[in-house]
Amino acid sequence: MFTGIVSGVGTVTAVTPIGAGQDMRLRIAVPQDQDAWRGLPGVVLGASIACSGCCLTVVEMGNDDWFAVDVSAESLSKTTLGAWTVGRHINLERPLRMGDELGGHMVSGHVDGIGALIAATPENGSTRWQFRAPPGLPRFIASKGSIAVDGVSLTVNEVEGDVFGVNVIPHTIAVTAFQDLRVGDGVNLEIDMLARYVARLAERDL
Repeated sequence: MFTGIVSGVGTVTAVTPIGAGQDMRLRIAVPQDQDAWRGLPGVVLGASIACSGCCLTVVEMGNDDWFAVDVSAESLSKTTLGAWTVGRHINLERPLRMGDELGGHMVSGHVDGIGALIAATPENGSTRWQFRAPPGLPRFIASKGSIAVDGVSLTVNEVEGDVFGVNVIPHTIAVTAFQDLRVGDGVNLEIDMLARYVARLAERDL
């Protein structure tokens, strides 16, 4: 489990096809200017790390400044991972531990679909971003509810059809890979798990 509070920005340094070319191994360099990542403290083989919203398992480590993860064909088809190339910046978050502060909301790291940034408008001291959600997801997105965008916990301002808006403050942009996000880019979306279960219970009651 994660909270959607990004603790560092990593960089993809290698992309290697595996599994007869159907799967992929990613090597990710961690930021060396942050204590949470310098030397990969506490990271072991088999550990889970959220990479721009995708919960992935560490399968290799080297030089205390990078780790590698394997990505299945299923994950490649359901996330933006298949489009990642060398040099891409990604949001990193370590798993939540019992007793940790829950600064965002409960995030599983299981991406529900790929959205797209369709507008970015300065608004007072922040930026209003509008995203288009893929079919099937809009009914789970509610005004003032939570959503994870590339692994970042954000509050939904409004929903209109398949478009929802959020306000992002400069600090969030500065400390995440959002600094690279441009209109037209795809993003990993994870809906609030509470909304998912409420909807399922409602279906069972019909």
